[in-house]
Amino acid sequence: MEFRPTEQQQQLKAMIHEFAKGVLRPISLEADRAHRLPDEFLLKLGMMARAFPGGSASGLTASAEAPRDPKKPSQQHRTTLIASEEMAWGDASIILSIPGPGLGGPPVRFMGTPEQKQKYFGVFQQPGLHFGAYGLTEPGAGSDVAAIRTTCRKDGQHWILDGRKCFITNGARADWVVVFATMDRSLGRAGHRAFVVEKGTPGFSVGKIEEKMGLRASETAELVFEECRVHESCLLGGEEYYRGTEGFMGAMKTFDATRPVVGVLAVGIARAAHETMRDFVKQNYMLSRPIPRYGALVDKIADGARLLEASRLLCWRAGWMADEGIPNAKEASMAKAYAAKAAMKVASDAMEVMGAHGLEQSHFVEKWYRDLKVFDIFEGTAQIQRIVIARRILKDQPNW
Repeated sequence: MEFRPTEQQQQLKAMIHEFAKGVLRPISLEADRAHRLPDEFLLKLGMMARAFPGGSASGLTASAEAPRDPKKPSQQHRTTLIASEEMAWGDASIILSIPGPGLGGPPVRFMGTPEQKQKYFGVFQQPGLHFGAYGLTEPGAGSDVAAIRTTCRKDGQHWILDGRKCFITNGARADWVVVFATMDRSLGRAGHRAFVVEKGTPGFSVGKIEEKMGLRASETAELVFEECRVHESCLLGGEEYYRGTEGFMGAMKTFDATRPVVGVLAVGIARAAHETMRDFVKQNYMLSRPIPRYGALVDKIADGARLLEASRLLCWRAGWMADEGIPNAKEASMAKAYAAKAAMKVASDAMEVMGAHGLEQSHFVEKWYRDLKVFDIFEGTAQIQRIVIARRILKDQPNW
């Protein structure tokens, strides 16, 4: 197994690290306090992101899948993971605000017809700020995708959507949103359908903008659908796509691609906290002195490095499997579940070691601690990840 990034990936990592250090960090605390990023900054961010390989600095904003040479193994997912960690080291909430299709990109890419891909990804080639969004979570259904209550019913050449979605990243400013709904809850997963609903569609409105503990510079909105009428051409994949549980599986396939990215974003934030803790200890303590507390400090530094390394490798394995076309649902869930918990532990240790300095809002550690909590919740809670992992183990799914 080759763990060394390619030369191109190493160059990309160095370039994004400098970008994160010189562009993201300086605006991070100000954006967190303001709960927003200036439009001028987002425009520049979008232009910079398109300059990176793959059309983006993060898999969360990747657009149409790049043509793949069948003679060469893909590196797309691994490159995304490397880039995402460095961006999160700068500021994770800014990553979520990069103009582009966002989490709405993967379902369009996996499920959409060629015409739909051209139409919806084409929006991002136009000047100005353009966003996509992913509308799955509801007040009573998030991690349990099968429990969604937003309904869809056919009416001639249109579908009628009714329901509410919540905690939707970039939901209020999105040009279009991928919305999951059910024809009939009694049909279970077979009743799920996925639609692309464009801004301005009658019956589609934005509810409240959420006030959050962390990732505050990222917009998170409630979306409301009341007799929302969309043309049948907005059904992702078309009628023939939904022969069984394809609607549900489209949502799951999206998670298999994004959960390792979420895991490595947590690694990037926690790495920043760990490095800050390390520098604080080096500046304030002479660890060579035989003082019991110093031994505890050394343990926290060593344990943090171990947790981050293990988390990163789990994410890389899931990304490698995706690049190789190997089903990775179990491994994606392992990566996300482990990395989120590990990152929270690392940030908590940094707060503990730095004491009052870590709590000061003029320092980044307090912000990183707040930002990390949601990583154990969104993209499927830790409990749901354990269910996914256990089910596949009980089915005797091979490790590779």
